[in-house]
Amino acid sequence: MVQKIGIRELIEFTLRSGDLVAQSRSNHTALEGARIHRKLQKQAGPDYQKEISLSYETTLDDQAIKIEGRADGVIIDPDTHAILVDEIKTAETDFAELTQDALTRYWGQAKFYAWILADQEKVDQVTVQLTYFQTTTEIVTRKQQICTHDDLTKFVQDVLKEYEFWLHLRSQWVTERNQAAKQLQFPYADFRAGQHQFAGVVYKTIAAQKILLTEAPTGTGKTIATLFPTVKSFVDNKVQRIFYLTAKTSTRAVAEHTLNDLRTHHAKLKSVTITAKDKIAFPVPEGYPAGHSPYTDGYYDRIKPALKDLIAHEDNWDRATIEKYAHKHTVDPFEFSLDASLFADVVIGDYNYLFDPQSYLLRFFANPQPGNVFLIDEAHNLVSRSREMYSAELTQAPLKAIEKNIRGQKTQAIADLRKALKPLKANFKKLPILLPEPALDEQPIADLEDDFINQFYQSQELLRDWLGQNQDHLLHEDVLNYFFELNSWLRIYDFYGDNYQTIAKTKPTLTLALRCLDASPYLQESLHKGAATILFSATLSPLNYYQETLTANDSDDLVFRMPSPFPLNNQRLLITNYIQTTYAQRAANLPKIITALQEMIVAKTGNYLVFLPSYSYLTEVANEFQLKNPTVNVIQQDTYHDAQSRQEFLDQFAATNTETLVGFAVLGGSFAEGIDLKGDRLIGVAIISVGLPGLSLENNLIKDYYQAKNHQGFAYAYQLPGFNNVMQAGGRLIRDATDHGIILLIDQRFATARYQRLFPPHWQNQHQVRNADELAQQLKLFWESQS
Repeated sequence: MVQKIGIRELIEFTLRSGDLVAQSRSNHTALEGARIHRKLQKQAGPDYQKEISLSYETTLDDQAIKIEGRADGVIIDPDTHAILVDEIKTAETDFAELTQDALTRYWGQAKFYAWILADQEKVDQVTVQLTYFQTTTEIVTRKQQICTHDDLTKFVQDVLKEYEFWLHLRSQWVTERNQAAKQLQFPYADFRAGQHQFAGVVYKTIAAQKILLTEAPTGTGKTIATLFPTVKSFVDNKVQRIFYLTAKTSTRAVAEHTLNDLRTHHAKLKSVTITAKDKIAFPVPEGYPAGHSPYTDGYYDRIKPALKDLIAHEDNWDRATIEKYAHKHTVDPFEFSLDASLFADVVIGDYNYLFDPQSYLLRFFANPQPGNVFLIDEAHNLVSRSREMYSAELTQAPLKAIEKNIRGQKTQAIADLRKALKPLKANFKKLPILLPEPALDEQPIADLEDDFINQFYQSQELLRDWLGQNQDHLLHEDVLNYFFELNSWLRIYDFYGDNYQTIAKTKPTLTLALRCLDASPYLQESLHKGAATILFSATLSPLNYYQETLTANDSDDLVFRMPSPFPLNNQRLLITNYIQTTYAQRAANLPKIITALQEMIVAKTGNYLVFLPSYSYLTEVANEFQLKNPTVNVIQQDTYHDAQSRQEFLDQFAATNTETLVGFAVLGGSFAEGIDLKGDRLIGVAIISVGLPGLSLENNLIKDYYQAKNHQGFAYAYQLPGFNNVMQAGGRLIRDATDHGIILLIDQRFATARYQRLFPPHWQNQHQVRNADELAQQLKLFWESQS
């Protein structure tokens, strides 16, 4: 297999030095840069050949390598055969203020093109030209160097020698990794029921380069059942890198633990966990200049020694390890983890590193890479998360705050800022006129006209120029933050289509929102950036719903449903067919709900969780329950709970409790999935209502979209997301083969055909009860059978 690398990427990796500088480019800025390129190329004359594709094939570290790129411009004199290679760069910085690092990389890219041409044309020297366009002033600067073939050859050899060192470092490890994978055995004593079959399906999916959606009930051991066969696929180079992506920190920790189990059974795996930038960033020492940090200044001068040290001494690059070596070498920990990921076999992180158009890992996913395999854990979360990734809001409040701060000032910088903000201000002034119903706080509006959008682009470019020219201004940070908000909004607007709706909000501040109703086309595109994908969760019912919302019914889809590995008789599902929890009936049915909960806890002393669809309903039921049962220990999920309070809540569910504990939590919240209360830590779960999301404009727009698309509007917007939350909450109960307990579904709608057909196979051991006496009888019978 020939490994390909772009000339620009090669130069960036081998020659970069100096400071880590935040980049703030937009699609529109990239398009503007392309426009400037075309303009300069056209002005260069008839002999100027533009966008010339060049490539060079060689062998480095016994690997076939193809190095390729496109020169911006080439002029070859037909008589003398003299060659000029032109490299065009655009930025707002004055040419005289460009860093040595930037100039080295710019010239380096041009010299590599020049060497390929000199070699092809058999010439002794080439004129290398750097054309620099300063966007803020439109000044064009041209510099030239005359390079001999020998000089260019030495330059290229030095670059390739540096690249070969890192290539060898990686390939040497990959050889060891693949040999170890060939000998690797399953790390646990036995496969659980169905687990071996699941692992086999995963292995075959990877070999066939397909997409697999799997519903694997709680306790099936999904993490090892996906990681083990994928690691085995390293043999014969079927897989080059694994991305284990999930929505929660807890499931990332499970993946880390599973990889350590594989290592104890002689697997050779280097894994990196990417922690969010705002969580892992080191504080800047007091008194350090604004915009600078000891961890970013000179970052590229220290990163290679840091990587060598990490690779030589560690295999598990979790957060603690990344922070340890980042401190040791004084490098930014987040960027360090990203650079380390190039040398990792397994990358663990959030969904957004693959799917989010504004934060995906450019180094891996700018182009498809056949050797990547994606393992998407808790995939049911991706439906709503992806809609958020492809949505954006632009608010007026920061604009008003900036205008207030510059009121009465008359400097040139303020005059330029007012000019930059003027198109934005005009659009927000026009927005109320576009509202069909001015009295409404929130409403959809018609698609925005091009002139309106162009006003935003105009402000974006003017603000970008202002920021470049006024880096020490007191308002720089406020303007920068608003620029980022505008930039994000315009990036999302590039995706706008029939699957979007524009929403205008007037409270608490004037806001223009772009809401993605269906992100499946973009998810499908991301999934095809790898060789194969395994999407798995305990709750992917019905599978056809997730096929449509996650992969747009891709023809490469495979589906697989695993049975529960645990005895069905360990769990009793009871449905109160006499209690209504619709909003109109809640007050009248509150006494029946309290009685049902009392019957559940009276049947057996132990720990119970009760889930409700909202905090307000939770408070109402929990307070009434406590009032009627003053001696029972009751705890409630806080509205604003942090990691510590969350852990304190869970710690109270102790297996050693001698008195009953009842915890109240919210459906779809942090206690409804991703927690593991095994054995006597939890013996009963009650779920009150079918969990329908609250009525909202956005949910209604989703309903209308899918009603038009497949006549399943209510199901896709309300019923199925709600029922998924119900199943996740029910999954907290049975965590291994020794667990046993009650799932109490308190809502007569669970007994209707609309919901019964959604029940997974391991929920078939159910009983519908018509009153409190029948409920008490069924509870008694179940616990007697368990004893």
